[in-house]
Amino acid sequence: MKQKSLLIGLCALVGVATYINLRPAPADNASRSTPAVGTAIVAIQMPRLEGNAVIGQRIFENACAACHGSNAVGVEGAGPPLIHVIYESSHHADESFQRAVATGVRSHHWQFGNMPPVEGLTRGDTEMVIQYIREIQRANGIN
Repeated sequence: MKQKSLLIGLCALVGVATYINLRPAPADNASRSTPAVGTAIVAIQMPRLEGNAVIGQRIFENACAACHGSNAVGVEGAGPPLIHVIYESSHHADESFQRAVATGVRSHHWQFGNMPPVEGLTRGDTEMVIQYIREIQRANGIN
């Protein structure tokens, strides 16, 4: 019984720690100013891209960067960064990106509003964009 209580307590502690690490930090108006609308949300290291990821980058910059930012760093006031632990493959598999592009997404992790479907992209186009996003994620320690 003691081990079971310890295990439950440990699981609760891990859950709280995970929540704290994933939730946005509270605003402290005295020490920080609100980021300007249109600025990048995250800083990243860009890898050297090869193959389909290069094509994916071109597609992304034309179809997605207005909201998700150049190199998927997000845009304050427009859309979330895709180079973020929330979008690692174990939480958002490649098919979730396919469905987001095809049918849109209801807002659930961020406060940017719902994402509409992206017109004009095929599954193949989206696959190349996914390869591009995954390469940047890996280069930034997100798997």
